[in-house]
Amino acid sequence: MERSKTKKKHSNMDFSILITVLALCVIGLVMVFSASYYYAQEKWGDALLYVRKQSIYLALSIPVMLLLTRVDYKVLEKLKTPGLLLSVALLIAVLFFGKEANGAKRWLVIAGQSIQPSEVAKFGMILYMCSFMSSKQHLMKDFVKGLVPMLMVMGLICALVMAQPNMSMAVIIGMMGIVMLYIGGADVKHIAVLMVCGILLFILFAWLEPYRFARLASFRDPWADPDKSGYQLIQSLYALGAGGLFGQGLNNSRQKLLYLVYGESDFVFSIVGEELGFIGAASVLLLYFFIIYRGIRVALKCKDRFGSMLASGITTVFALQVAVNIGVVTGAMPTTGQALPFISAGGSSLFIFLSAMGVLLNISRHTAQI
Repeated sequence: MERSKTKKKHSNMDFSILITVLALCVIGLVMVFSASYYYAQEKWGDALLYVRKQSIYLALSIPVMLLLTRVDYKVLEKLKTPGLLLSVALLIAVLFFGKEANGAKRWLVIAGQSIQPSEVAKFGMILYMCSFMSSKQHLMKDFVKGLVPMLMVMGLICALVMAQPNMSMAVIIGMMGIVMLYIGGADVKHIAVLMVCGILLFILFAWLEPYRFARLASFRDPWADPDKSGYQLIQSLYALGAGGLFGQGLNNSRQKLLYLVYGESDFVFSIVGEELGFIGAASVLLLYFFIIYRGIRVALKCKDRFGSMLASGITTVFALQVAVNIGVVTGAMPTTGQALPFISAGGSSLFIFLSAMGVLLNISRHTAQI
């Protein structure tokens, strides 16, 4: 009887996360079509191009997510080293064979499909760190034996991403690593020193490259250079401002008429705000906050340290991705290309984040009553 009760506890998946994720995917399909059809028709002669690709990736990704809810997450601990090596290999490969755009190599084309190695590296690094910090918890207060190995992994990933060059992604990965070190039990004083060093490095690298400094300047005052560095942010703010309380109505965005660049991907939230207004945009944010809240609950209630760390890592990556995207489109952060999970057009991002949600849902099966 006791064995049956235990088994039942282990079978309770957090369906509220699943339903919320699927709701965001549906919203994403609608918004990708609305934001992209005019541009796709003008550019490629196919108004359904982006939404068709998104639908195909969604049809492939959802079964993978559901499969991962049934595969014990503890298997992933054995894949920590292969996962990290794969991440490093992809980051090196993109430097030599990557598709160049705007002076950077950030995408690999494999079997006709584009993937962004840095997106894979986020989770490869998190998986390795979670495994290390869960098995060597007693070393995390020790700078040499606990912190240095983690800093070497973080530094390698960030250095390879910087070489693309992609400073904004390197900063985000660094932020994720520092959050995970805190969750893993590293000394707060060590973390404070790391944060100061990170800020100094950020300032140095921004100062060394004029275009990075210009981007920072445009973030503070986009109207100082409205035709170049400030253009994208200004168009995004126009879209959000035009939405008002209830929006212009679905499919009635003006900014998507070739004014706002990447309106179907990195800046899709601007179109959400313009067409659905403050109410619609706030509703989308509430769905994201709910997933983050439930992810934290899963991490707190998980019965083993590795599962708790992994749930924390997945939730951290997800939360930072959402925060950076929303921060960029609202002018709270410097402009950088980060997809909005489940809503932005982009197959690799959709696949990776749905897979991560599958792992999180699997972990939720191994928690106390939540």
